[in-house]
Amino acid sequence: MQGFVLRSGTELINPFKLLERVGIRKNWHVADMGCGSTGHFVIPAAQLVGPDGIVYAVDIRRDFLDHVDRLARHDQIFNIKAVWSDMDVYGATRIDPGSLDLCLLINNLYLSQNRPALIREMARLTKPGGRVLIVEWKATDTVIGPPEDRRLSSEQSQAICQSPYLEFLEEVDVGHSHYGLLYERTGEPVDSQS
Repeated sequence: MQGFVLRSGTELINPFKLLERVGIRKNWHVADMGCGSTGHFVIPAAQLVGPDGIVYAVDIRRDFLDHVDRLARHDQIFNIKAVWSDMDVYGATRIDPGSLDLCLLINNLYLSQNRPALIREMARLTKPGGRVLIVEWKATDTVIGPPEDRRLSSEQSQAICQSPYLEFLEEVDVGHSHYGLLYERTGEPVDSQS
């Protein structure tokens, strides 16, 4: 990790440790669905995949994407592509289907208005054998984060993610405030129905 740039805090989730834990590799194609404005996972992922890898920063807010783009240029990181998309709409994300080695959904499942479409969209973008990592707030009250009644338990998230397109691999330790669910994309073709 020496020489890597990290502009946001790592107290809650250290992105480098988590990405290494789920097996990120050089030259991978990665998407952070609902990336937010800080580049907390986008910039570390771009550094870890190296100049021949690609990281897609996906968000519905153009101002967030603009901010991530400015941060990346400032740090001379040139393998990040901003993608404006409503990830709750199946087929809306302009990334080649089946091209991702790793698809990230960090603290966004609980916000989704169309969770079945979101799960299908992530599966559509991820290559068979690729990985999908979902991280959510633990369903207990913490000093920061969403209200407890908006949070999803690990069991609830696993039920939402139950799909012929995703095979559950393991629950990943993400720290005291979050849990992570790691999936592998199956070879099942993704249907086009909503």
